[in-house]
Amino acid sequence: MSETKLLAGHAVRRLRRAQSLTQVAFADAVGISPSYLNLIERNQRPLTAALLLRLADRFDIDPRRLGAEEPAGGIEGLRRRLADPIFADIGIDRAEMAEWLAAAPGGVEAFARAYDRMREGDGGGEATADAPASPVPRVRQEIERWRNHFADLDAAAESLADELRLGAGDLYGAIAERLRVRHQLAIRILPADIMPDRLRRLDLHARQVQLSEMLDPAARTFQIASILAQNEAGQEIDALVAGAAFGDRTAERLYRRHLNAYFAAAMMMPYARFLRACEQSGYDILLLQRRFGAGFEQVAHRLTTLQRVGARGLPFFMLRIDRAGQVSKRYAGASSAPLVEAEGRCPLWRVHRVFERLGEIRTHLVVLGAGQQGGEEDGERWFTLGRTVERPGLATAPDSPIFGVILGIRADLAAPLVYARGLDLRAGEATPIGLGCAACGIPDCAQRSAPPRGRSLDLSDRERGLSPFPFRTD
Repeated sequence: MSETKLLAGHAVRRLRRAQSLTQVAFADAVGISPSYLNLIERNQRPLTAALLLRLADRFDIDPRRLGAEEPAGGIEGLRRRLADPIFADIGIDRAEMAEWLAAAPGGVEAFARAYDRMREGDGGGEATADAPASPVPRVRQEIERWRNHFADLDAAAESLADELRLGAGDLYGAIAERLRVRHQLAIRILPADIMPDRLRRLDLHARQVQLSEMLDPAARTFQIASILAQNEAGQEIDALVAGAAFGDRTAERLYRRHLNAYFAAAMMMPYARFLRACEQSGYDILLLQRRFGAGFEQVAHRLTTLQRVGARGLPFFMLRIDRAGQVSKRYAGASSAPLVEAEGRCPLWRVHRVFERLGEIRTHLVVLGAGQQGGEEDGERWFTLGRTVERPGLATAPDSPIFGVILGIRADLAAPLVYARGLDLRAGEATPIGLGCAACGIPDCAQRSAPPRGRSLDLSDRERGLSPFPFRTD
């Protein structure tokens, strides 16, 4: 462990200033020289594990937070924001981003907050006198700050799952028994006409967890595992919620719901066993569903969380869209995929066709089209797959809600996938796509529905091309 190192100058500087200490006093408190501390704060020297432990002991902090608190989500978070077409003519490269993060982490964080607030305003999330700002972007930002991997929760859920597995092979039955014996909560399945608009209800007066009969087996297990999370992982979840410092009860509840769901999924798909099954099966999602008694969306979401130090899975991103293309879930995980943060999606991206054949997995090899952003993403190849899922508990309702769940991974990492076998991922045919018409600079696209921001239209009275919005490319 003493050989483990990380660059966390911004976090160390923030800690020192929070303690109202000079560099000399802070260095003396942790037993290093002021000049060495200065190099650490400027990210010119790594923070060793031994020094990390001294900081934790001296200032009573969780040492993992120092490694997690990169301003703006680090280089990848900064890169996603600077990919906006309004910055296209500036051309900030990765080296400049690294220098900016090292020299002015506070300035980077201020820029990120201002940009995110602007995006919230563009998307209708801006606060008004009549309506507060939406908590969703803030909660998403906190989830992505952890790259959607919460090590403490994962370890606790895995330990509990192994304990329950020793007593019974049926996880649902084991959780139900645990709730009954340890928490005096019985499970009751209620008819759909009794719970027409609820999937789950916790009746503390009757000491019952009430579930809709419309839930399938995977959804039932997930729901009672979420209740178990509230009762047995409360301390870890409370610490994460407190650390987020939202200052807003709605945001706290939304974040807590995500963490409860995270714990439930980690119980159903314990980290080590799940990762081993992924690698042995070629990330065969249908096989993983059967082996772990989970749904397609549950497995897809779990794939974005496999970031345990020393045992990482492939870096997937996930999106959940409806028929209109609206996104109701988005997780970048460790993928740093610009497709996650894009304000729109390209109609040429074939995964949107999942609604044509319900339940069928559709794959697509795409390349981010040259000129769309003027950034490093141009020419990046991605392998994506998608399938429709129905809303748990509402599968038989008229006009049942149907969503498309999309997974993606950089093409150069996709070779282990069973779905990518036989494809030339590096040089094979890939469809050029953009990040929504307003952010796309691909010329002569017949599907274009809006001109790209920051480009001048080039209209002519004498001719008409394929695109209704021709623009200058120089």
